[in-house]
Amino acid sequence: MYKYSDFDAAFVAERNAQFRGQVERRLSGALTEDEFRPLRLMNGLYLQLHAYMLRVAIPYGTLSSAQMRQLAYIAERWDKGYGHFTTRQNIQYNWPKLTDVPDILDALAEVQLHAIQTSGNTIRNVTADHFAGAAADEVEDPRPTAELIRQWSTDHPEFQFLPRKFKIGITGAPNDRAVIKSHDIGLRLVRGGSGRVGYEVIVGGGLGRTPMIGQVIRPFLRKEDLLPYLEAIVSVYNLMGRRDNKYKARIKITVFENGMEAFRDAVEERFKATRAEFSGVDQEILREIEAQFAAPAFRNAPEEGYEAVRAADPVFRAWTDTNLAAHRAPGYAIVTVSLKAHGETPGDATAAQMRTLADLADRYGHGELRISHEQNVILPHVHKSDLPALHAVLKDAGLATANVGLISDIIACPGMDYCALATARSIPVAQEIATHFKAIGLEEEIGALKIKISGCINACGHHHVGHIGILGLDRAGVENYQITLGGDATENARIGERAGPGFAYDQVVPAIERLLRAYLALRLGRTETFADAYQRLGAEPFKAALYPAEAARDAA
Repeated sequence: MYKYSDFDAAFVAERNAQFRGQVERRLSGALTEDEFRPLRLMNGLYLQLHAYMLRVAIPYGTLSSAQMRQLAYIAERWDKGYGHFTTRQNIQYNWPKLTDVPDILDALAEVQLHAIQTSGNTIRNVTADHFAGAAADEVEDPRPTAELIRQWSTDHPEFQFLPRKFKIGITGAPNDRAVIKSHDIGLRLVRGGSGRVGYEVIVGGGLGRTPMIGQVIRPFLRKEDLLPYLEAIVSVYNLMGRRDNKYKARIKITVFENGMEAFRDAVEERFKATRAEFSGVDQEILREIEAQFAAPAFRNAPEEGYEAVRAADPVFRAWTDTNLAAHRAPGYAIVTVSLKAHGETPGDATAAQMRTLADLADRYGHGELRISHEQNVILPHVHKSDLPALHAVLKDAGLATANVGLISDIIACPGMDYCALATARSIPVAQEIATHFKAIGLEEEIGALKIKISGCINACGHHHVGHIGILGLDRAGVENYQITLGGDATENARIGERAGPGFAYDQVVPAIERLLRAYLALRLGRTETFADAYQRLGAEPFKAALYPAEAARDAA
């Protein structure tokens, strides 16, 4: 893992001291709320429905055990004993007092964390594949590149006041687990024809009120050209991006309105200048960063006891079937710890649970953890012989839910329970879907399914790319939920299609049940997933299940 340099530590300390002074001026009345707002947003502090909310960056989703313990301490010391992990691989504290925020930032700095650029019209926290450095299908660990981009983009003098917020995601594998095509810039590490590793560069993705899938602007970019090429893209966007209408200010609109060919031409022209400005010191820095991401000392040991416990214990077997992924090292597995226990808030973890995860990382996982954009926690390096003992501890902590990739593994934004922008509730909808399908015994039968829920059109819950997406809106003061079908967040990214009229709050779960019972009746055996069945059959049979009265009327 990356360790702060003296410069990093001094930079964060200075920023924290500046913000402490700004808070003091706000509390004294020397700054009005309007004057204070841009200053707090630059440091990740939002004003939500009920209180301030602090968004803390977890760079490219990677945490050490010590950092996780500090997040637990902050939750207990200055919040209500829990934190919320987000789709940007951040953690949010929903109840800090303004007077305490400077102390929280100092506590974060003690473990090399911060909240810089987790808000504002700037380059946000760079996200990455949550299996980075462990995945069996990985071409190369994307985290050194993500760290290089973090250093380049933090306080970049030209990019602190972009037309709108700007998000970069990166994966090192052909299977996209970072939703890179929904980012302003998506990067995929690929191997060129010569065998050399470089980047596929995707631009113009984004969800929100105008969802778009990113397009390839460069199929292969040499590593040494990355920062100058990113500099060119963001510079062109900074000049061409609209500032007259914030809803049309994202780079996806810039690309759409100008056309990819014209945008690419402008980037390539700018790249000629930016390339000349880079002397190669960035590649020296990248090599230094790469050395800090060396793989742990994996054990060369038999998987003693693992298969025997799987055979004897159906609960353990069910958990291994859903919550493990293939590791690149023999005898190891990647463990996803679900933060989606049935009926709980997706993405929430108590301080006690965070400490348990930190302890397990130390005992069985080389001290490393990851946060996924799907709001779960990953132990990336666990030897299979340790899995029974690890599972036993997770059970005692309420963290052994065997549902990763199933219907209750729902992405949900905070919605109207917390967010000042939300127009409907998200959390209760997720909770009711999870508990309902568990109660009727259909979760395992349905199999792989991605449900994503957003409480407003900003789409923080990624509903556009859910196999089933749910969008909560306000219709004349009443919550109304639109359903989209057929979205995909993988390398085959697609925007889901709106199925039809929205549903009242108490109609959502029955509608989802009708939809999924229709899928079970129509699928070609248990191996055909909902997503595959939808692509094979099209929307009509599923719309008929959602709207039976309309279907009966049309049939008549």
